[in-house]
Amino acid sequence: MEIKLFCPATIANLSCGFDVLGLCLDNAGDEMIVRKVDQKGVRITKIVGADLPLETEKNVSGVAALAMLETLDELDFGFEIEIYKNIKAGSGIGSSAASSAGAVFGINELLGRPYSRKDLVQFAMQGEKLASGNAHADNVAPALLGAFTLVRSYSPLDIIRIDSPEELYATVVHPQIELKTSDARSVLKQNVSLKSAITQWGNVGGLVAGLYTKDYDLIGRSLHDEIVEPVRSVLIPGFDLIKQTAYENGALGSGISGSGPSIFALSRGKETADQIAKAMSDVYEKMNLPYEIHVSKINPDGVRIL
Repeated sequence: MEIKLFCPATIANLSCGFDVLGLCLDNAGDEMIVRKVDQKGVRITKIVGADLPLETEKNVSGVAALAMLETLDELDFGFEIEIYKNIKAGSGIGSSAASSAGAVFGINELLGRPYSRKDLVQFAMQGEKLASGNAHADNVAPALLGAFTLVRSYSPLDIIRIDSPEELYATVVHPQIELKTSDARSVLKQNVSLKSAITQWGNVGGLVAGLYTKDYDLIGRSLHDEIVEPVRSVLIPGFDLIKQTAYENGALGSGISGSGPSIFALSRGKETADQIAKAMSDVYEKMNLPYEIHVSKINPDGVRIL
């Protein structure tokens, strides 16, 4: 008994929402096969498209799966996982989250869904802890729940799913340099000024309100980061120019996707999103820097069975 899954890429932080906001992409993602087998435990039998460890305890999908199985009565069977990676590690669009979310979702389906999608987030977070040293949910929550997600609290875990306005599109450009999440975290300041914090709170509230009221201009005004982007953007080649180019071509807002180096822009309508993609591509063409680009609707479903 096996199922094949699409495990979507995600954009986390969304400028103002460091570690608490994320969205799910529709056409960028990995594929995974999860199989029920006689042998107990969890084994990763194949990884295509990336040089990642097959050892269960060293792979994010294995760690997430084990965290989930620890909460269940001992099973007299086990699971095999095959991973087909399309999201590059260190790209900033949730590579580790896609694997972690896919593993727990697949096993949950084969077990007859003892857990809800929201319950699965806590297990997938353990994969993120292995990848970055921090059990954050801003990628795994949208990967599992779809649409936008807000992590209101980590202790206890409290996640709110927010539907996306119909015409909202994301454009994401990934310059082909690897930026490890752990390295991107190391440059962050541990303390922020009250003035910056107040501005950031206003923007998080504004972004959430904009999503609920489908106010595209408010969404755009709220995509501003006082705290993380100023220190991280220096790690990304051409960041300021890409961001400026996105605005000039109709973006509502733009910023660093996750911990980078990918840069996202949100826009209203596919035509604008495509135009932004072309303009972003031109910047990196002129810089002679290889890149990948994605234009995507917001995925309302999260991980899905193929």
